[in-house]
Parts: sequence; structure tokens; C-alpha cells
Amino acid sequence: MTTNREFLYRRIHSLLGVIPVGVFLIQHLIVNHFATKGAASFNKAAGFMEHLPFRYALEIFVIFLPIIYHAFYGIYIAFTAKNNTKNYGYFRNWMFYLQRLTGIITLIFIVWHIWETRVAAAMGQEVNYEMMQENLANPWMFAFYLVGILSTIFHFSNGLWSFCVSWGITVSKRSQRISTYITIGVFIVLSIIGVRALFAFI
Repeated sequence: MTTNREFLYRRIHSLLGVIPVGVFLIQHLIVNHFATKGAASFNKAAGFMEHLPFRYALEIFVIFLPIIYHAFYGIYIAFTAKNNTKNYGYFRNWMFYLQRLTGIITLIFIVWHIWETRVAAAMGQEVNYEMMQENLANPWMFAFYLVGILSTIFHFSNGLWSFCVSWGITVSKRSQRISTYITIGVFIVLSIIGVRALFAFI
């Protein structure tokens, strides 16, 4: 019974990492990418998101609660997982280890990003291009964001591979190999979008 419950919890954890959290990540990266077209373009895109109907309900039930579950159960997995990278240096074993490592980095990054944006907005500060430009003017903060964004994208992209396995989408070795190439492609494309947006603010 305990094994069945843990299997269910892991599947929910995997699902939430893709839908809705992964979908929100892609949407967030696309909105940020408007910064490459200038301050006015980014502020317009960000303003559109700020004025969505039922925004607070969407943030709570579609973003924050799924992230909280995914994060807390992910921490449990990270600290109970047995990594064998020293004895078995296979590609997937390293991906398993990096998935846990980037999960911790991503959690730290998300908490900080929420503090700098959503909490700041609740306290009356306007979240716009100028605010992000000011934050990223610090080289250390820029480096932190760069590592955080790449870790988040890797965690999502590699998590897609695990999701497909967990949900029985890729069962054979061939399908899992194809899935590996696809998820590497997802990582490269989203990384280009995320890094380009980051540099646009400086």
C-alpha cells in the first residue's frame, strides 16, 4: 500500500512539473523575451499578464500550489535518492543526479525571484523593464539569474524525459533515446530564449 501511494505521489509530482508548472515556465520565458524588442514591448507584455481576469486565483491554483507540491516532494526525492555517479558514470545516471541538483538550485532561484517581483509588487513597487534592468545591473545578480534560469530550464527539459517514462509514453529503449534528443532540443531552444531575454535587460 505504501509503495502504491509513493508511486502515485511521484506521478503527481511528475505531472505537475510539466502541467501546469512547465507550461507556465514556457509562457514566462516568452513574455520575458519581449525585452529583446525594448522596454515598451516588455512592459506591454508584462502588463497584459498583470491584468488577466482572475489573476490571483490563477496564480494560487495554477502556479503557486502546484510549485509548492512539486518543490516539497522534490526535496524529499532529492535527499532520499541514491546517486551512483561514482560507480556508474552512465549518461542517464548523471542526468538523474543533475535533475536533483538543479531542482535545489531552481527552488532557491524561484523563491528569490518571487520575492523580487510578486512580493515587491504587493508592496507597491511596479514590476517593469526598469526594475529588472536595475536588479540585473549588479554582475553577481546577473550571474545568479543566469545560473537560475539555465538550471530551471534544464530541470524542466530533463524532467520531460522522466515524465514520459513515468507515464508510459516512452517504454522502449528506442523511444527513450528519441525522447532524449527531443528534450535536449527543448533545453537548447528554451535556453536561447531565456538567455537572450536576460541580456536584453542589460
